[in-house]
Amino acid sequence: MRRVIEPGSSADWLALTGEPIRLERALEWASGPAWGGVVGFSGVVRESAEGRRDVSAIDYEAYEAQVLGRFEQIAAMARREWPELGRLVIWHRTGRVETGESSVVTVASAPHRAEAFEACRFLIDTLKSTVPIWKREHWSGGSDWSPAAHPIRPVGGSAELP
Repeated sequence: MRRVIEPGSSADWLALTGEPIRLERALEWASGPAWGGVVGFSGVVRESAEGRRDVSAIDYEAYEAQVLGRFEQIAAMARREWPELGRLVIWHRTGRVETGESSVVTVASAPHRAEAFEACRFLIDTLKSTVPIWKREHWSGGSDWSPAAHPIRPVGGSAELP
């Protein structure tokens, strides 16, 4: 993986990579005897999108200079909301991702399942709305930027971008 904040002293594993990502690897890293709840989400490229039924792949592009900083902000916000969180994972792919492959993974561990579920959902929902990553869909009739694109919001609703 490139552009990675490696696990080690940190309880957060944040990565933007052109390599395949696996939810199982993230879940294994986030697990431990102190956490009764380990919840993961994997966003997989599907064969249909808004108005398109035969998507074969998606090319992901990112404003790399801002992505890891925003991942760090998202993780920090989650830790403020749920101080008991254990380990967090936020990974996103760049480049070509084929149908059936994972493009994004988020994982949260906590002593109890409720906090782990809430935090994991917060991670993916906030990433989708605040991190500058775009997708170009490919299908049998051509390719184009996703019609589901939206303006990127600042993390935490601040008026200033990091």
